Amino acid sequence: MALLFCGLLVLLSGVDPAQTLLITDMEYGGVPLWVDRLQGEPSVLSLHGRMDPSWFRANNPQSCPEECVCPIQWPTSLYCDHRGLKNIPEMMPNETQYLFLQGNNISSLSSSILANITGLRWLIIDRNQLQSDMLEQASLQNQTQLWYFFANHNQLTSVPSALPAGLRQLRLAYNRISSISPDAFQNLNDLTLLLLQGNKLQIIAEGDLKGLLSLKLLDLSDNFFSAVPKHLPPSVQQLYLSNNTLSGLDEDSFVALLNLKYLRLSHCHLQSPSLHPHVFNLSSLVELDLAYNKLTSVPTVPTTLQYLYMEANYIQDFNVTSFCRDIGPLSYSRIRILRLDGNRMTYHQLPPDWVYCLRVLQKIYI
Repeated sequence: MALLFCGLLVLLSGVDPAQTLLITDMEYGGVPLWVDRLQGEPSVLSLHGRMDPSWFRANNPQSCPEECVCPIQWPTSLYCDHRGLKNIPEMMPNETQYLFLQGNNISSLSSSILANITGLRWLIIDRNQLQSDMLEQASLQNQTQLWYFFANHNQLTSVPSALPAGLRQLRLAYNRISSISPDAFQNLNDLTLLLLQGNKLQIIAEGDLKGLLSLKLLDLSDNFFSAVPKHLPPSVQQLYLSNNTLSGLDEDSFVALLNLKYLRLSHCHLQSPSLHPHVFNLSSLVELDLAYNKLTSVPTVPTTLQYLYMEANYIQDFNVTSFCRDIGPLSYSRIRILRLDGNRMTYHQLPPDWVYCLRVLQKIYI
C-alpha cells in the first residue's frame, strides 16, 4: 500500500517487475521515468521517512553527509531530498552517481560543490528555488557522464548553457523560462527528451534547438505561443502544445516533422476556419488530441490515424470524408478510438455508411 501512495506502478508486460519500474509521479515533469534494475540504477522514490538514517550510518562503511541518506544497496546514490536544505551538502562521496536533491530550498548550483564528483549520471533538483544567475555553467559542463538533469518547478528564467554533451533527458518544466540561451543545445546530439512546459516561452528562433539530432519528445505545453513554433527538430515523434493560445494552423505547421506520431493540441482555442484543410495530412501520425477547443467540424485526418480525441468542442455533424476519401476493400480509416463526447451531436446523427469507413473502430464516445 505504501508503494501506491508513492505513485509507483509496476508494469506487467512480460518484464520482471523486480527489474523494471515506472514512476508516474508528476514531480518528474509528467513523463514517466524508467528505472532499469539490470543496470543497477536506484529507485527514484524518496527514502525520506521510509528508512532509518541512523541504521545506515551504523552499518555503512562509506562517508555520508549528515543531511543525507546513503543506502547500502545503492552505494553510488545519495538521497538528500525533502530536508529543507538551502545549500547542497558538502563533502559528498566521490563515487556518487545518483544525486537526489528534490523538495528543498536550494537556490544555487556551484562548480566547487560538485568538483570532487566526476561520474555523476543523475542530478534531480526538482522543486527548489534554483535561479539562472546562480547556476554556474561549469557546474554542469564538467559532469561529462551526466545523463539526466531534472530541474522542474524552480525559478530558472533561461535554459542553462554549457550542458554536458552526453545528456539524454532535460526536464525544466514549470520554471520562468522566457528564452533559450544561444547554442544551449548545440552539442546535445544524444538528448531524446526535453520538457519545457509551464514556462513563459513565446517564440523559438532559428537555431535555438540546433543540435538536437535525436530528440523524440518535446513538450511546449502551457506557454505563450500564438503559433506553432518553427525550426523544430525533424526527429521529433511526440509534440505537446496543449494550453497555448494558437491563432490557427497553417498548411506547413507540421510539414517538416516527418516522424511525428503523437500530437497534442488540447485547450488551444482552435477554431475550424483557422485550420488549413490539410494541416494534419501526415502519414506518420498515430494520435491526435484536439479536445477542449472551439471546433465546429471534424478536420480531415490521415487514414493511418488510430486515436482521435475531440471531446468538448462545438461539433454538430459527422462527415465520413474527414476520415475516408474513398471507401473500398483497402481504403478505410484505421481509427481505433474516437472521442466526440461533450459536443453538439448525438449517436443518431452518424451517417449510415460510417461503419464501412471506420471498420476497425474499437470505441466511439458521443
